Amino acid sequence: MDQDASLPRLVSLVVPCLNEEAYIEACIRSLLAQDYPKDQLEILVVDGMSSDATREILARIMDEDARVRVIDNPERIQAAGLNEGIRASKGDVIVRADVHAEYNPDFVRQCVLVLAETGASNVGGAARPRAHTFFQRALAAALESPLAIGNSKYRQVDAEGFVDTVFPGAFPRQVFARAGLFDRKAITNEDAEINQRIHAAGGKVYLSRRIIVHYYPRESLGALARQYFKYGKGRARTLWKHGKFLTLRPALPFFALTGGVGLLLTSHLQPFTPFAFGGYALGTLAEAVRVGRKLGATAIPVIWSIFPVLHASHGAGFAVGLVQYAFKPDWGPIEYLDESPSDSSDAPSTSINLNGAGMAAR
Repeated sequence: MDQDASLPRLVSLVVPCLNEEAYIEACIRSLLAQDYPKDQLEILVVDGMSSDATREILARIMDEDARVRVIDNPERIQAAGLNEGIRASKGDVIVRADVHAEYNPDFVRQCVLVLAETGASNVGGAARPRAHTFFQRALAAALESPLAIGNSKYRQVDAEGFVDTVFPGAFPRQVFARAGLFDRKAITNEDAEINQRIHAAGGKVYLSRRIIVHYYPRESLGALARQYFKYGKGRARTLWKHGKFLTLRPALPFFALTGGVGLLLTSHLQPFTPFAFGGYALGTLAEAVRVGRKLGATAIPVIWSIFPVLHASHGAGFAVGLVQYAFKPDWGPIEYLDESPSDSSDAPSTSINLNGAGMAAR
């Protein structure tokens, strides 16, 4: 790739991980294969003290390529690891990279170009699922439906424009100096939470179909339920912390769950409960048939079972989070990053702005 005056001197990819021996090598290999200039790319893997073979795999990769560094994350929380990686980074652009994902060869280049073209404070692509197993293929089909998680733009591969959140996220370094770093106590939803602060500070988030990354979804109904229960708790935590959401969508599963529980508790007083649950069952079945027929008849009942698991686990997590964080909030002051890279003595200036209008100072 030719050097362009609008590109920064260095891009830092920050990869939090914990016990990821099954995925870490494929992820790092796809990042090392980027078509971005090799001398302008560093990969910081922030490991939460893995006890499996993750560290051995990373040691072997580091022996092959000096661009890869490993940083310890004794707190073991992903958001805390992201902050440690960002603080240790040298890049003018910092890209978050998830382990359960593989990245197109032009992923980094497109992130940098879209940042320069849009003036956004954060850019990313759609979350495109990729499957190894039958269940993952069924889950990927279910997630294509608006019934799964709502009509979220970052799930639409053809979507383009300014949005509330993206996957996984590429930021000019200055964003972390002005809007703050990730919330290090956030177990989940740290991405949506920082995007909410970016919006509040006057920044913008841009979704581009040119930024292509594939992720691997959960491999069982139990794992999916645990994941979305944590997501629900994280959403409730963000609501208590900020007092609002950018959209109502994160609370819809909670409203649906409480409505369903209310119908069950009052079913002896009214005749609507069987019709409501019957309508839900028929609606989700019809959607399971629509999105699952390309996988064959055996996938349809699996997809049908996925919808209530997504809705109930997210809604229950949200309810638990509302109670838990009402009585025991765990967030502290926002952490900020020094605006210059750690080796700023010889770093040239970058032409990338925070956004078209300029982000408000903190």
